Amino acid sequence: MAAQESTWLLQLFEDLLQLAEFPIPDILIRVPYPFQWGAPTFDAGEAFAMMAASFVALVEAEIWIASATILNLNAIWSTGTFLAVARYASATPMPPSILSRGIGWQGIGILFSGIFGTGNGSSVSVENGGLLAMTRVGSRRVVQISAGFMIFFSILGKFGAVFASIPAPIIAALYCLFFGYVGSGGLSLLQFCNLNNFKIKFILGFSVFMGLSIPQYFNEYTAINGFGPVHTGARWFNDMINVPFSSEAFVAGSLAMFLDVTLHGKDNATKRERGMHLWEKFKSFKKDARSEEFYALPFNLNKFFPSV
Repeated sequence: MAAQESTWLLQLFEDLLQLAEFPIPDILIRVPYPFQWGAPTFDAGEAFAMMAASFVALVEAEIWIASATILNLNAIWSTGTFLAVARYASATPMPPSILSRGIGWQGIGILFSGIFGTGNGSSVSVENGGLLAMTRVGSRRVVQISAGFMIFFSILGKFGAVFASIPAPIIAALYCLFFGYVGSGGLSLLQFCNLNNFKIKFILGFSVFMGLSIPQYFNEYTAINGFGPVHTGARWFNDMINVPFSSEAFVAGSLAMFLDVTLHGKDNATKRERGMHLWEKFKSFKKDARSEEFYALPFNLNKFFPSV
């Protein structure tokens, strides 16, 4: 029963272990091609489970724009990193249409990841966001050159192996710096709230506490029993419930947004205390003249992918 009701993450690890045993010829140059590991298979239950995981990743950052309280603490996933990078690059706050555009392109990247059988989906690099904060280099040209190097090293496996051999303690030390920068970028947005307001204090403290406690319970329960607290006969339903509530960012951010919307009034004074008035100007791409400077696509692609 435990094997049947294992979480989608455990199943993913098992699939990756099987993939690691796939015989790969020892050649210098290897160009990936579509469906190199065989024909794709589709399972409705797994699709629902992955939609739940994608929803978690989406909500973790969408809540940033909807509320100005605790939600900013959780700048650790893809869309949260978008906002942190914009802040460290001294850009204007990101309009919702730009954030949606980034999520859409990331979805296309995930689609290609599945076609080429990478074993994992595409995601924004939190480490690169922290690197931008540490070096203060926010040029698109740097990102483009780095992407070229990544393609080069992925095709020439012998060169990529040199970077893969970097000792884990060095990588861990860098992670401590990079994740710290991105997390502090989210925390810095709290400066726009009135932290002397007791409602905001309650939302902040209660959301952080529950965001740490509930996922801890779900994760420990899964580690001990081999399945999550919700374990019915349908594994896809189990994953749809267990996966979101195993995410600290999802629980804390969702709870903060709910409390922020329900406990506060709609008058202008309350909006100012919540910091909402500072976001009004940037709800539309065209409301601020600097949006074109910071968020326009290169090679005149704005004609095909306009922002609103």
